[in-house]
Amino acid sequence: MTAPQGQRVLVVDDEPDITALVAYHLAKDGYRVSTASNGRDALRAAREERPDLVVLDLMLPSVSGYDILTELRRQDETRDIGVIVLTARKEEPDRIKGLSLGADDYLPKPFSPQELVLRVGAVLRRLAAPPVASGGLLSAGPITLDRTAHQVAVQGEEVELTAIEFRLLRTLMERQGRVQSRAQLLETVWQAQPDIQTRTVDMHVQRLRHKLGKAGDSIETVRGAGYRLRTAPATTTRKRP
Repeated sequence: MTAPQGQRVLVVDDEPDITALVAYHLAKDGYRVSTASNGRDALRAAREERPDLVVLDLMLPSVSGYDILTELRRQDETRDIGVIVLTARKEEPDRIKGLSLGADDYLPKPFSPQELVLRVGAVLRRLAAPPVASGGLLSAGPITLDRTAHQVAVQGEEVELTAIEFRLLRTLMERQGRVQSRAQLLETVWQAQPDIQTRTVDMHVQRLRHKLGKAGDSIETVRGAGYRLRTAPATTTRKRP
């Protein structure tokens, strides 16, 4: 499958061979590719070119990939750009940190160029299918949330939620497919400082899942990182905090 016309991918890596390999396979699949070898150039390219997705190495000179990812998610003009972290760091804490900072996917080196192209396509398809149905409506699988009427339904059946549960679900639906750390959810839903009572998030997620029934399985626990709302309920056993 080739990329839709006009989709841009920015490849950020300080190894010329890796950059050339990734750029070649992405261009071959129809993407418009640009490259950067350091953090400063990467951030400038992201702001000026507005790529649809960034393939980002973590081990960069002067400015780390973590710092670039943080900055991309902080700025309004770049926060919705897809990001796939591509790195030689294979340890779980590194993967968790990348996801917690807002990466959409993580692929360790050495990697298969074909797999990378497939992952790029998967992330872009997900980002191109926003959950907003119409007006104040959000939808994710069988779940529908009406922001204006402050109502939630699962397969057409209304579900009664508390104000906090509603804001929690709304946040996960608005950021569907992206990992939300407990600290991020505390700041957004509770307007609280990120270093207090993170267990509060876990308890409310448990209650929200219970009220949503089987549809609650679409709220996925990302071990050590936070929570993510899938576009459809999970088919495996529900993960608990």
